[in-house]
Amino acid sequence: MKNLKDIYPQLEQDVFVKDIKTSSLEIEEGDVFVCTKGYSADRHDYAEDAVKRGAKALIISREVNVDVPCVMVEDTNRELPVLAAKFYDHPDRKLTMIGITGTDGKTSTSTMIQQLIGTDICGYIGTNGVYCDNYEADTPNTTPDADKLYCFLDHFVSAGCKYVSMEVSSEALMRDRTAGVLFDAAAYTNVTSEHINIHGTFEQYVKDKSKLFRKMKDNGFCIVNTDDPQCDVFVKAAEGTVRSYGKKEDADLRICSIVQNTESTDIVYAYEGKEYKVHSPLLGEFNVYNLAAALLVLLSLGFDMETLISRVDGLSVDGRVTMLKTDADYHVMVDYAHTPNGIENILKLADTLPVKRKVVVIGAAGTRDPYKRPLMGKTICDHPDTYGIFTYEDPRNEDPADICDDLTREIVGYDNYEIILDRRDAIERAVNMLEKDDLALILGKGNEDEEILKDGPIEFNDIKVAYEMIAKRNGK
Repeated sequence: MKNLKDIYPQLEQDVFVKDIKTSSLEIEEGDVFVCTKGYSADRHDYAEDAVKRGAKALIISREVNVDVPCVMVEDTNRELPVLAAKFYDHPDRKLTMIGITGTDGKTSTSTMIQQLIGTDICGYIGTNGVYCDNYEADTPNTTPDADKLYCFLDHFVSAGCKYVSMEVSSEALMRDRTAGVLFDAAAYTNVTSEHINIHGTFEQYVKDKSKLFRKMKDNGFCIVNTDDPQCDVFVKAAEGTVRSYGKKEDADLRICSIVQNTESTDIVYAYEGKEYKVHSPLLGEFNVYNLAAALLVLLSLGFDMETLISRVDGLSVDGRVTMLKTDADYHVMVDYAHTPNGIENILKLADTLPVKRKVVVIGAAGTRDPYKRPLMGKTICDHPDTYGIFTYEDPRNEDPADICDDLTREIVGYDNYEIILDRRDAIERAVNMLEKDDLALILGKGNEDEEILKDGPIEFNDIKVAYEMIAKRNGK
């Protein structure tokens, strides 16, 4: 419980509240309700409902007709992170904060950082949820709103964490979800065209992502991918010490060589005049870059290279480049790739494996960035020895048939694809198509546990469904 009067002395009475909420549907007895404004909703309109559900106080920026104490502020959206930081006693200041942004690789890099530090003392926030050894929660967004973010950080402190590795999305940076949070180290992985429907232009998208480098603590580190075409934008934005990784000679952590094996990758990195051989269980050149970013973040924070390398063997990233056990002469892989760049990287990885034809199952999220869809489809169908099966993926209120039309718009006249709107049927079709040494790539969802349809979410997991279809084909 927190006395709201300690935060807002203008209140005429003590008001003890237990939590902060921005959705009236989540209100429990004793909460404070912040009437934020979204693009489609003004929470002031739900003030009465929040009080009926048990809200003991409201933070408002216009008058509402309720019989509980209200605090008037100029902008409730801007006030939310200020309130949350004070309410939870600034937990970000008690943690070493690490932020990762980028079009692809945020989840992999932030997860690697957590595992290299140790899940006992490092929390994770991102696409795969919120967790450390002694705490776990769900988040509807890759980067949660300020009220939930500060709550999660407070739980990490209570759980004994010293570090937090979190994904910071471009939308979160644009909408100031991390307002007030300062980072000890931040890294970006890469930037390719994505979320143009939200940011308006690619240039604005890059600019919004680079805002992460303006949120640094004193003596913070900004880690850049020197091989990425947008590197200069991030360097110019950096308000911390800039360090780089990549293949270029002047990179602080240089990628010297990569040897891709069937189940692992052998890498040579150079750092401070010395070469280090690294055996990684993670496949793909993109993961060589992701690992380089993770290592350089931790090296900058004072970790020892030899110690970090000794921990690489234990790395794994849930739902990323997950090869399923088929007990057959064909192969099935599940991955989260959902951008043209991510798809191209997975296909390039598949080219290094002892496989013949690639059968790709993929959709595109409804009401999200339609501009990338035609390039996604063309990337698949233009790739040698590849067959595409286009389906739905979180269609929400959008017609799955329209999404698939977008995906196939640029591949008119091709004969190496088909459309199967039902994702379960699409996965079954892919598994049943496989011949000896073929590979099914089930992309876009990773290890997510639900599909978001027009009528709401349903339970659905690509890995579980793929195993079901493998068993069905094998007569088990």
